[in-house]
Amino acid sequence: MTGSIERERLIRGVAQAARGAARIIAKATAEQRKSALSAIADAIDTARPQILAANAKDLEAGQAAGLSAAMLDRLKLDDARVAGLSRAVREVAAAPEVLGKVEHAETRPNGLEISRVRIPLGVIAMIYEARPNVTTDAAALCLKAGNACILRGGREALESNRALATAVQAGLEKAGLPAETVQLVPVTDREAIADLVKLDDLVDLCIPRGGEGLIRYVAEHARVPVIKHYKGVCHVFVHAAADLAMAERIVDNAKTQRPGVCNALETLLIDRAVAATFIPRIVARLGSRVELRGDATVRELGGTAIRAATDDDWSAEYLDLVLAVRVVDGLPGAIDHIERYGSNHTESIVTTDREAAEQFLRDVDSSTVLVNASTRFADGGELGLGAEIGISTTRLHAYGPMGAEGLTTTKFVVRGSGQIRP
Repeated sequence: MTGSIERERLIRGVAQAARGAARIIAKATAEQRKSALSAIADAIDTARPQILAANAKDLEAGQAAGLSAAMLDRLKLDDARVAGLSRAVREVAAAPEVLGKVEHAETRPNGLEISRVRIPLGVIAMIYEARPNVTTDAAALCLKAGNACILRGGREALESNRALATAVQAGLEKAGLPAETVQLVPVTDREAIADLVKLDDLVDLCIPRGGEGLIRYVAEHARVPVIKHYKGVCHVFVHAAADLAMAERIVDNAKTQRPGVCNALETLLIDRAVAATFIPRIVARLGSRVELRGDATVRELGGTAIRAATDDDWSAEYLDLVLAVRVVDGLPGAIDHIERYGSNHTESIVTTDREAAEQFLRDVDSSTVLVNASTRFADGGELGLGAEIGISTTRLHAYGPMGAEGLTTTKFVVRGSGQIRP
């Protein structure tokens, strides 16, 4: 453990270095930042043996500590996943430039030319658990948007994060940009989080990614703005007009393709009009792989081996092969359930009824809503952002998956020809 005074000085020193680097990065050209991103991707590829060796140490320690299978899956890196990390960085490099983008332009009656132009936020603090990919995704997206970033990963991924951060800094230095643009907080004391998010004179935004407890801890201690994402209680609603074969595939994918992530399906809602037909089908498809927890109608139609759901199940984020299933009365019943128990993350409707689909898209107020598609598409890469810094379930500044543009703000640029205000 680090002494509190020593730790506070250490964190402030990291933030001060990040502030200095942010000034340099904000002035770098698009080509300089693109070159740095390419160098970072190359460094990740070159350091793959060291990254995998470091990750093996984290996995061994995690298994010894009794981490869940879902948590270990989040933590695990292999050849394909490391290749995916460098590929994501290259995609960010190739993405359209966001800085300097003119959002709005007009000429006022007095001749003033007014525009709003995208600029960096400054210094971004990323606080996350058991997700080594966040280290490189955050570094790439912050750099693309002209920001410096401070990374504070969880102790369970410490060795992996160190190896990845070393590769990132090597790429920055090769491109002639300061290594302090991306820094990994070197201590894992939880108090270091509180120290970091109090630095409102040095840090412009905090983005926490992890369990609800971590998010609440950050929000309670922060003096800087926080992008919150408490839970991913995602729903699929099988409407009366659904193609049931399609619904089976979507539900299966949304729940089982990677159950330990925030856009995995947690509650399945079934229209009463198709319940007698669809429930036996989905139980047959999932029952041997997924623990189902259902209401009385679901148990009656699907078998008493299905565990009886409690009210807590409707708001649960399992992050595991567990699924809550409820029968609702049509589209209004589904929307009412989502409004009561949802977390503003991701919801999908399966239907061939265009009017019902449009009503679902209009009335459901979550950050991502889909028609006839898996909730697993609520992801920055899948939605064309290249990579993702996080998913915001609050409405201020950004809502839903955030890419590089979500790490910028706008300033007014005014061009005059001698106007004075009367």
